[in-house]
Amino acid sequence: MGLDAGRSRANRGAADVAATVHDLRAQVERLQGRRLDAPVLPVASALARLLPGGGLQTGAAYTLGRSTSLLFALLARPSREGSWCAVVGVPHLGAEAALKAGVDLSRLVLIPDPGERWLAVTSAVADVLPVVVVRPPARASGGEVARLAARLREREAVLLVQGAWPQTEATIEAADPRWSGLGHGWGMLAERELTVTVTSRRSPVPRTGRMLLPDATGGTGGTGRAIVSPFAEPLSMREAV
Repeated sequence: MGLDAGRSRANRGAADVAATVHDLRAQVERLQGRRLDAPVLPVASALARLLPGGGLQTGAAYTLGRSTSLLFALLARPSREGSWCAVVGVPHLGAEAALKAGVDLSRLVLIPDPGERWLAVTSAVADVLPVVVVRPPARASGGEVARLAARLREREAVLLVQGAWPQTEATIEAADPRWSGLGHGWGMLAERELTVTVTSRRSPVPRTGRMLLPDATGGTGGTGRAIVSPFAEPLSMREAV
């Protein structure tokens, strides 16, 4: 009887632990506003090293600078692997440059001038396409942002915002560009090396690395340089609970 009683207590203890973990995960998911096991859209390896989770978390929003090369680098691999992408409110986006950067134009939808209802257009597009880019012409209210965030989570879409936006998964910035290919009176611009910095709410320390945007082929490449601010991979919330 003593052995059976011990096993029974052990089983109850394991069940209590499992229930506690389940409750904790549910609380974390409510706080984060998305599932911990949400899939990730792949990106170029040079960018994957910097992004939390190694790619673009579905159901999440990211803020970017105005770098078109950075935008194309984020869209290239998802579009080539079957994800439809939309760009809202960017009237002078170059389709030829996007193609050279590796974006599959057959899966790219352009809405250059959505007008005053740009947020409604963005939300409607996010309802049917997995990757949506928007350049906000005005500030959105907290309620509007919350409703769009709920739509992203429901549809497992990714929002890339060229401008300020609250409650983002990460901010991705490009700076310090340096072109190569020119000599003294000869040559052509061939590659642009720049610094990409990712600041994530999941890690207290930004990740920074040098990469080629574009490289000699027009795509995204690593420079072979070490990460400027290296640090250990943070423990994911899924692993923590």
